[in-house]
Amino acid sequence: MAKHFYTPNEWFYIRNHLPAPDVSAEDYELDVAFDDGNEEITFNLSDLKTKFEKVEMTSSIQCGGNRRAEMNEIKPIKGLMWKGGAIGNAKWGGVRLFEILKDYNLTGIKHVQFEGYDEGSDGSPYGASIPIEKAMSGNVLLAYEMNDEILPRDHGYPIRVVATGIVGARNVKWFKRIVLSEEESHSHWQRSDYKGFNPSVDWSNVDFTKSPSVQNMPVTSVICWSKIDNGQLILNGYAWAGGGNRIIRIDLTTDKGENWFEGTLNEQTDDPEPKHFGWSLWSASVPISEQKEIEVWCKAVDSNYNSQPESFKNIWNLRGINSNAYHRIKVKSS
Repeated sequence: MAKHFYTPNEWFYIRNHLPAPDVSAEDYELDVAFDDGNEEITFNLSDLKTKFEKVEMTSSIQCGGNRRAEMNEIKPIKGLMWKGGAIGNAKWGGVRLFEILKDYNLTGIKHVQFEGYDEGSDGSPYGASIPIEKAMSGNVLLAYEMNDEILPRDHGYPIRVVATGIVGARNVKWFKRIVLSEEESHSHWQRSDYKGFNPSVDWSNVDFTKSPSVQNMPVTSVICWSKIDNGQLILNGYAWAGGGNRIIRIDLTTDKGENWFEGTLNEQTDDPEPKHFGWSLWSASVPISEQKEIEVWCKAVDSNYNSQPESFKNIWNLRGINSNAYHRIKVKSS
């Protein structure tokens, strides 16, 4: 992963909640409506490509459960056991959501709901929503290109939402419908999933109405590769923070925090905060002694000086969301 600043499309992780639909460019339509049903407009794919300015943005998308497998070691969690690969970074090309919505009367609108062409067995679509402030920020894209190529089907062809800095579950693929509303989406994945709780909440006492939906994601980092060479531990990896925050530092320790070393940030965009949405690739060379096994810990710091927590124990939650404690690996010297 850390070899490519822009994750190749064929390597970019895939996460679907419902069967992937097959939508043709000729049949594609995007509806925009108010939830009272009084006004609705429809765009086809040609409209989106010709009536609005094409822009490009670099943005990472990360599943809310990335690194869940590490949290699962504390206590069992329901969900896919992602290790560290449920994230990718791409250059997206498309239309700003702001450009589509700016001419509407948005008085009283608090949420922009998204629906996809993908449907469950009961016919209901995959859905999510974001706050109106994010939607109108200019930092949400309706993308039809990914890394200078036509958006692949597995990533939402012909149009997907790229809600920069926000949990992957809100980045709706096979995008079909916008609903402008006072309420957030009633979708299961908005109201009854992708929410965080304190470590004492379990499936016997959870109340999903008591917690807000995850939007911006916390700072995280992963060691992707390591080797030992001439008394040095050579490492590289990625780091990312949601909410438009830039990574400013990578800290590493091989003695459980007694001494720390700084890594080198090798690749990141020069976008300013709070509009820095791509990940950072880093490397490090850490001196080591002659022990046969080394445990190295890694944490990232973002431009708001947020850092990763040391322990998964104190951030454990029943769905394994925002699993971002120190990343730790063991390296054998021989």
